Amino acid sequence: MTDVKGLPEVFLKEMQELLGAEYERYIDSFRQEWRPGLRVNTLKISPERLKEMVPWILEPVEWTDNGFYYGGGADPRPSKHPLYYAGLYYLQEPSAMAPAAMLPVAPGEKVLDLCAAPGGKSTELAARLQGEGLLVSNDISYSRARALLKNLELAGAANICVTSECAEKLAQVWPGFFDKILVDAPCSGGRNVPAGGVHGKELDGERAGILWPPAAADPGFGCKYA
Repeated sequence: MTDVKGLPEVFLKEMQELLGAEYERYIDSFRQEWRPGLRVNTLKISPERLKEMVPWILEPVEWTDNGFYYGGGADPRPSKHPLYYAGLYYLQEPSAMAPAAMLPVAPGEKVLDLCAAPGGKSTELAARLQGEGLLVSNDISYSRARALLKNLELAGAANICVTSECAEKLAQVWPGFFDKILVDAPCSGGRNVPAGGVHGKELDGERAGILWPPAAADPGFGCKYA
């Protein structure tokens, strides 16, 4: 739990303006106990089948169909269970499941996860592509990109390309190529969002062009910025 009184007033005011009627629910979340989560890898198993196989009680995360809370006192711990090493589920903070869940992805599409490491978003996007189309998972840090590749391989994702480049170089190679782009930028908290705010919103072509240059010339381009 977090003492809301310790949060900066400027931050709270910005969040109130951003969230509107949902602000009180947001504040109430600070008074709740932290609950760990896992996300079922639907490339390998259904949520219903995994529930039958694990020794923990799983409670659904409301904003995604294959995300669950599990009891903090679970034994053996999910990170030590053989099913984890088989890639049947991914340990992920429930709030971190939201970006990939919000992006509408269909099999056969070409998708770019621009800030992908360590792989929570990309493994979910790969599952939703169902082995069709292409997923390019990028992280500018080479060491993190290696961990990203390991997690994608463990998940059984086949239609992938893992890169470690800046957005400008990727845009030169793939101008106008992708159907969907997900940007869950590191350190993109409220105090780092530019004036005019794009946090958690759809970006038009001009504003998306800051993140992906080819989008600036396409007024119909859509980019999800988490």
